[in-house]
Amino acid sequence: MKFTTLAVHGDGKPGENTGDVVPAVHLATSYRQPKLGEFQNHVYTRGTNPTRLALEKRLALLEGARYAFAFSSGMAATSTAFHLFKSGDRILLNDNVYGGTFRYASKLFGSIGLFYDLVEDFNTLDFDGLPGDVRGIFLESPSNPLLRVTDIRRLAEQAHGRGITLMVDNTFMSAYLQRPLDLGADIVVYSATKYYGGHSDILAGALVLNDEEKAEKVKLLQNTLGNPLSPADSYQLERSIKTLALRMDRQCANAAALVDLLRTHPKVKRVFYPSIGEENRRIQESQSRGFGAVLSFVLREGCDPGRFIGALSLFDFAVSLGSVESLVCHPASQTHEAFSPELRKKAGIEDGLLRLSIGIEDIEDLLADVEQALEAA
Repeated sequence: MKFTTLAVHGDGKPGENTGDVVPAVHLATSYRQPKLGEFQNHVYTRGTNPTRLALEKRLALLEGARYAFAFSSGMAATSTAFHLFKSGDRILLNDNVYGGTFRYASKLFGSIGLFYDLVEDFNTLDFDGLPGDVRGIFLESPSNPLLRVTDIRRLAEQAHGRGITLMVDNTFMSAYLQRPLDLGADIVVYSATKYYGGHSDILAGALVLNDEEKAEKVKLLQNTLGNPLSPADSYQLERSIKTLALRMDRQCANAAALVDLLRTHPKVKRVFYPSIGEENRRIQESQSRGFGAVLSFVLREGCDPGRFIGALSLFDFAVSLGSVESLVCHPASQTHEAFSPELRKKAGIEDGLLRLSIGIEDIEDLLADVEQALEAA
């Protein structure tokens, strides 16, 4: 079946015993067992829950994966992935990685014995020169907030040749646009709050993978750390997934039109988007079926980002992305405040950088709103 059909129907068996056309919400935290020494499939909801299991099966289907795990947030998923490594291991991160991921690495890696290095461009990474303790790569492609694209196939080949685990945060793309496991990644990480949720009302995360041994470790960690997604949120997230493709088609089309406007506008100095730059575009087209619906840009000197933000009427000034409504964000103060000013400067995250997450509104209205805000800036 094609993606949209799988998103709507899953495995086609939501209520085998009852005839339900949608999965039921199982709110129980504890389950009655047959007798001493015998256990049924579910014992305690922190370990397994029928509603969460239905969501995880659908996530795995969409990804073409063997295993999927749903978590209470994107950072819960990310931190669980980091717990797969042992003390003394080093993990490489792209230098404009999401601020929450960097905060975890910079503030908490030391307490669990992990080390990290930031990499400016994984496409030119010299694997022969890497320290011997590198055991993991955590990659965003496109990256947040500069939308840099990495050749995931090449990176996976190089990493696997050296016993390095490749983790890809695929939040910006979702499985609808990009399937990193098919490109050789070992683990795919999501803030499912974003495109999978799509309505700014669910906090969720996910890990998707094929390796049985790693999946058993993730299952143990999820139960032990106590960070699975709740049954009610699992139900709501599975419902949202059914419209993922429809939403993203509209969002991507809207984003492309806004990129065209911004790239030619005299008040805009630079635009960041996966289709911009010959190498960026070539790689993105080779591994994805679209460019996404997030873009960033910098205004020219003499233009005030604050006035631009204040003049917008359809774009809410808020963090997050991927929802049906359009948002404007200031990465230096809202998503990457964990970076020092020096590190932000080195990574290219200027104080004047603005990030737009494009929603499903009518494109003529979005274009008009951005144009009048640029005039006001």
